[in-house]
Amino acid sequence: MLKELNVENYALIDKLNISFSDGMSIITGETGAGKSILLGALSLVLGGRADSNVLKDTARNCIVEGVFHIEGYGLESFLSENDIDYEPDLIICRTINPAGKSRAFINDTPVNATIIKDISHRLLDIHSQHQNLLLSSSKFQLSVIDAVTDFGKLKDEYLQYFSAYRAEEKKLEDLLARSAKAKADYDYIKFQFEQLQQANLKADEQNDLEIEIQELSNVEEIKSGYEKLTTLLSNEEISVINMLKEAENTLGRLSKVHLSSNDLSIRLKNILVEVKDISEETNRINNSLEINPERLSIVENRLNTIYDLQQKHRVATIGELLELQKNYGNSLTEIENFDEMIAKTQKAVNDNLDKVKDLALKISALRQKTIPLVEKHVSTLLKSLGMPNIVFKVELTYSEHFSSDGADSITFLFSANRDMPPREISKVASGGEMSRLMLALKSLLVKGTNLPTIIFDEIDTGVSGEVADKMGNIINELSEKAQVINITHLPQIAAKGNAHYLVYKEDTATATFTKVRKLNNDERILEIAKMLSGSKITDAAVEHAKELFDEKK
Repeated sequence: MLKELNVENYALIDKLNISFSDGMSIITGETGAGKSILLGALSLVLGGRADSNVLKDTARNCIVEGVFHIEGYGLESFLSENDIDYEPDLIICRTINPAGKSRAFINDTPVNATIIKDISHRLLDIHSQHQNLLLSSSKFQLSVIDAVTDFGKLKDEYLQYFSAYRAEEKKLEDLLARSAKAKADYDYIKFQFEQLQQANLKADEQNDLEIEIQELSNVEEIKSGYEKLTTLLSNEEISVINMLKEAENTLGRLSKVHLSSNDLSIRLKNILVEVKDISEETNRINNSLEINPERLSIVENRLNTIYDLQQKHRVATIGELLELQKNYGNSLTEIENFDEMIAKTQKAVNDNLDKVKDLALKISALRQKTIPLVEKHVSTLLKSLGMPNIVFKVELTYSEHFSSDGADSITFLFSANRDMPPREISKVASGGEMSRLMLALKSLLVKGTNLPTIIFDEIDTGVSGEVADKMGNIINELSEKAQVINITHLPQIAAKGNAHYLVYKEDTATATFTKVRKLNNDERILEIAKMLSGSKITDAAVEHAKELFDEKK
C-alpha cells in the first residue's frame, strides 16, 4: 500500500508530504485546486514521462518520492532479479533536474523507467476519467477477463510457444526471400565460381610468374651481359683470372725475399678462388639461359588471366580471388541446400503452430468459463447502482489469428433499457453508465488480483443522489481488500472515507501554491457541507453532512 507521498518543486507544489493509511482515503478540493497535479506527481513515481516544464523553480531539482509497504505481496523475487535490496517499505524516487534529465531510484538503487513501470503495475492502479474510454478497447476488455481467470502457467507456456512460432515464421520468410533471390542469381554465381575454379589459382604463383616473365622478356640482354662477364673473367688472352694468376706468381716470388708479402699472397689466393667460382657460375647461368618464345607466351597468357580476374572482381591479389571462389562455392552449396533448410524450418513452424493452437483453445475454454462469472458480478453491481434493466454480456470470438494473448477477441455488450438489445458499450452507454460499469469492473479486478492500492479519480462522474451513495458503499467495500484513495466531488462518497484530505490553493504576495492537509472530523463535516451547499454553508447542509458522516460510523 501507499504509505507516503513526498513532492518537492513540482508544478504549483513547493514542498508536500502526505501520509496515507489503509482503508479508504478521500481527496476533495475545488476545481483547479491541484488534485490533478497530485496525480501527476504520483505518475512520475510510477514511471511516467519526465519533463522540465513541471519544475516550479527552474533553478532547483524536482523530487517525487513514494513509500510503499510491500510485505506479503510477493515482490522479493522481482527485486532480487533486478539487484534491488528487499525492505518491507519500498521507496521509489524520481528526480528531474533543470535540464529535464530524469533519474529514478528504488531503495536508493538507480534503475531505469522500465523497471519502475514494471513494479508500479504490481503496486498501484490509477483509474482516471479518461480510462472510461478504455471500455471501448477490445484489448482492455480482454485484460479484464484475463485478470480474473486462473490460467496457472498456461499463458506462460502459450507465450513460449507463440514466441518460438513467430521466430521460426520470421526465419522461414527470410529463407524463402533469400532462396528466391539466390535461385535467380544461381546461374551468375555458378559461372563466376566455375571461371575461378577453372583458373586453378595458386596463392603464390603471381609473384613467381612476374619474376619469370621479366627474365623471359629480357633474355637476350641478360645472356649478353653474362657472356661479357665470362669474357672479362676467364678469356685466355686477357682476363681477370689470368691477371690474378700473374699477381699471385709475383707475390710468390716476393715472399721468398719479403716475408710480409705472405699475408697478401694468401688473401690473393682466396680472391682467385672466389673469382674462378664466379666465372664458372656466370658461364653456367649463361649456358642455361635460352630464348623461349613459347614459354614467354604461356607465362604472359597466365598472367593476363590473373590480371583480368583481378580487374573483373576489383581485387589486388590471388588470395582475394581464392576467397571469392570460396564464397561463391559456399553460396552454391547454400542455394542447393535451401530446399532442405526451408522444409526443416517449415516443420518447426508447423510444430510450434500446432502447440499454439492447442494452448490457445485451452486458454479460450478457461476464458469462456470465466465469462458467466464476470457477467453475473457486473450485472449484480450495476443493478444495485440504479440500473434495474441492465443487460451485460461478454462476447468471445475465437479465430486462428494468433497474438501474444491467444486467439480470442472480447466484446462487452451493454443495454440499460428493456427495449434495447445489448450492443457495443461505446455505442450505447452514457457517461454516468460508463462510470458505474468501470467501477463494477474495477471491483472485480481488485477481488481477482493481489493489487495493494487503487486510486479512483472522479470515477463517480455522471452520478448523484442514491446511486452516488451506493457507489460509495461499493468503493468502501473494495477498501476492505485493498487500499483505496478516492478523488471525488460527491459528498455521499466523501463521507464514507476513513481519512479525508483537502487539496487547496494558497496565495502569497509573489506566488500561488497547491497544498494538502488532512481534515479532522469537524473539518470533514464542514467540507462535506460545503460540497452539499456550495461556498455558503447553511445549517441544513451541516446537519445533512453530520447525517452522512454518522452513517459512516
